[in-house]
Amino acid sequence: MTKQTIEVGQYTAAYTSVGEGIPVILLHGFFGDSSTLELVANKLSDNCCCICLELLGFGDSSKPDIRYLIEHQVDFLREFLLVKKISEFYLVGYSYGAWMAAAYAISASDHSILNSHLIGMILVAPAGIRDDSFVGRYDHLRPLLLWQTPLVELVLNFIAPFAKLAGQSKSFNTILEARKAIATQPAARSILIDRLNPEDAVDTVENEIHSITVPTLVIAGEIDGTIPLWHSQTYAEKIPQASLVIIDGADHDLVQTHADQVTRSILEHWNR
Repeated sequence: MTKQTIEVGQYTAAYTSVGEGIPVILLHGFFGDSSTLELVANKLSDNCCCICLELLGFGDSSKPDIRYLIEHQVDFLREFLLVKKISEFYLVGYSYGAWMAAAYAISASDHSILNSHLIGMILVAPAGIRDDSFVGRYDHLRPLLLWQTPLVELVLNFIAPFAKLAGQSKSFNTILEARKAIATQPAARSILIDRLNPEDAVDTVENEIHSITVPTLVIAGEIDGTIPLWHSQTYAEKIPQASLVIIDGADHDLVQTHADQVTRSILEHWNR
């Protein structure tokens, strides 16, 4: 898929597109970009036009120097839909993107501010539920992730062979990828810095998702070690027209490792 850009208000939006038919907007997760949901988009493209949007502060979309809140992403999507003249669409959000999708659906209850009609929504491993157990969980990784200095590079190069010997190459590579993403994605960096305390959860959605009126499917990985299963269950329980699918043996990267099951669950939900 060839990446395209379009001016939306004061910002530039980057996206890829595949297929024809009813638009489906796919929103990537934390550290992600338009390629994150490419497998799912390709599998859905026989039935619809899949548009993988790079959120504000990610990929090749604009990277303003702001404190990134979910409301900024909601406004960004709203402007994108307006400029693209998309009148009806589905939303598929993954992790951080699912949080943002839910926030958009909440805003959709006020039809006076919208020019587009959200038909339905898929939330895959959704973030956005306040969870104070997250506080401090990744403090030990912050120097590796946030300090962009030669010393950290030396430490990582030193650790690499030992991580391989200990069978921890996957975890080590995840840190390297996250570090690279933070260097190029100010939204991810802002969120890591600004979400240090429980009181910083100013835009989680658990108290508002009951107002979502569109049919919603929540898809969770059975062994997700990043977003606990109870977060997905909270979405499914509180959204009036929601159902929950749990994919056996799937971790947080289920849109890559279990793309077939994710896609099949989406299509079954849409066609029922």
